[in-house]
Amino acid sequence: MKSYIQITTTTETKDQAQTIAQHLVESKLAACVQIVGPITSIYRWKGKVENTQEWLCLIKTQDDLYNKVESAIKSQHPYETPEIIAVPIIKGSKEYLRWIDDGLENFLLMITIALFIIIT
Repeated sequence: MKSYIQITTTTETKDQAQTIAQHLVESKLAACVQIVGPITSIYRWKGKVENTQEWLCLIKTQDDLYNKVESAIKSQHPYETPEIIAVPIIKGSKEYLRWIDDGLENFLLMITIALFIIIT
């Protein structure tokens, strides 16, 4: 059975969030990225308490794509240490979860094709 997750990351600007979102969806690493903001983030960075405006990305994907999504975010993200955290999607309508599947790369199909090519 497939497992689904929602990954969150934050960016300094809406343009940065849109760039990451576009890349993830076009690459079929995410079925959907919702961009929320601006939000206020209060955090400690290098010994100082910061209070900044950021944009929040809510990324819907399958659990087995997490590492690829993390790498893709890091390659596009300007922060030294971007927030990249995932939480499980415990339940969802079967129609919505099927829609997520339809929007993502089919990892198992890619492996099957690759093995077929190697064997033949």
